[in-house]
Amino acid sequence: MVSIEPSVSGALKGADFGRRLAAVGDAVMIRHTLFSLPFALAAVLLETGGHPPALKLLWIVVAATGARNAANALNRIIDKRIDAKNPRTAGRHLPTGKLSVKELWLFAGAMLALLVFGAAMLNPLCVILLPVAGILVFGYSYTKRFTWLCHFWLGITCSAATMGAFLGISGAFHVRYFPFVAGVAFWVAGFDILYALQDIEFDRSEKLHSVPARFGAKGGRIIAACSHLLAAAGLASVLAFWPKTGLGTIIALAICAFLIVAEHIVALGGTEKHIKIAAYGINEIIPLLFLLGVALDIYLI
Repeated sequence: MVSIEPSVSGALKGADFGRRLAAVGDAVMIRHTLFSLPFALAAVLLETGGHPPALKLLWIVVAATGARNAANALNRIIDKRIDAKNPRTAGRHLPTGKLSVKELWLFAGAMLALLVFGAAMLNPLCVILLPVAGILVFGYSYTKRFTWLCHFWLGITCSAATMGAFLGISGAFHVRYFPFVAGVAFWVAGFDILYALQDIEFDRSEKLHSVPARFGAKGGRIIAACSHLLAAAGLASVLAFWPKTGLGTIIALAICAFLIVAEHIVALGGTEKHIKIAAYGINEIIPLLFLLGVALDIYLI
């Protein structure tokens, strides 16, 4: 009988663990943390004038990363049966058995622990608001079952990272936070509506709710465009409330506006490829550009 050396066996187990972890990261689209984290970092720079306390910055990143990835993992678990029925999503990790529900639950639990720990290291207000974060994170996947406003729930959930960053720094609500946070929420809602254009017929047949399923493709595009107009106004509000913003932020906002217009034009192509580029590819760039504009104003201009 041939025995496997413990070191070889350990290496094989380590390689398998790495593959499973990579599969989990792919399942929850971990790189899409870019959708919310740069806006949270911009909030930190704005509120601290570019001099954030290192530990607070660390715990804000930890909490925001945990919340975002927990939300996506839970979404995959809750929507497993729906994903299996939808031809567009039937190839995802849970419907195909590439990952187990248990594995995603373990990952979600770990990410929720990061959220709780990060909030606890910041201040009492962040801890007090954890149940609100839990309702947003757990609730999103169920909203499509009863309301076409699900996209706006998602927007609020994602924008909670930005509000959380503000609160993590100041420990209190201020009026100046809300227009910017609302801008982030409407930005997410707008591109999520565009993304839902792919599933109009499926959503209607399964009695799922979305803006496109309720108002049609044309109505969905109009509501998405209106959401993005509100988003532009909300993001531009930083110019009124934080005096260190200026030319860098204005240039970044102008480029972001151009990209959002391009996003809607690309989405007119209607194919899955066009929608993914519009809703995902372009929108991964926008928060980074905004953060860059704010950073340039604070540190260089």
